[in-house]
Amino acid sequence: MIDEVRINEGIRAPQVRVVGFTGENLGIMSTKDAFHKALEEGFDLIEVSPKAVPPVARIGDYGKYKYELKKKEKEIKAKSHVTETKVTQVKIGTGEGDLARKAKKVGEWIADGHRVKIDLFLWGRYKYMEFDFLKERLARFLAIVGESFKIADDIKKSPKGLTVVIEPDKSGKKQEKHENK
Repeated sequence: MIDEVRINEGIRAPQVRVVGFTGENLGIMSTKDAFHKALEEGFDLIEVSPKAVPPVARIGDYGKYKYELKKKEKEIKAKSHVTETKVTQVKIGTGEGDLARKAKKVGEWIADGHRVKIDLFLWGRYKYMEFDFLKERLARFLAIVGESFKIADDIKKSPKGLTVVIEPDKSGKKQEKHENK
């Protein structure tokens, strides 16, 4: 964005709407006249709104303008947060210690604001076990997750086994137990 800013003789429009150094509107004038006025005051002519008709140019210090643009972009970047869908996998035979470690990691992801997809991986004869038993096994894992969350996509069968998607709950209430349906 900063590289696209035209200044002084680089402004191509024949006329510009000029804003003075202190913010006052100087009106529409030819680009040459606006450039000479900026030189008289000891500043640059900076095109701030090239898509307007006529384009808007400001009389000011170009270095300071670039600094303020960078500062605004940095603020916007700091405020933006990209959420990802993290994936973790548990199995029927996973031990309590490993479940606790995975639940802690899921809690960290939830705390960071990410969605989490939890797969109960089934293989062989485990795929044909009773659905309610498998659902209860997955719900037991959800019960030990330390952070508050809400279920975004309910427990359902998937090609690998059972899947549930959870996301951070902004209300702060911890999900106790997932009801069996």
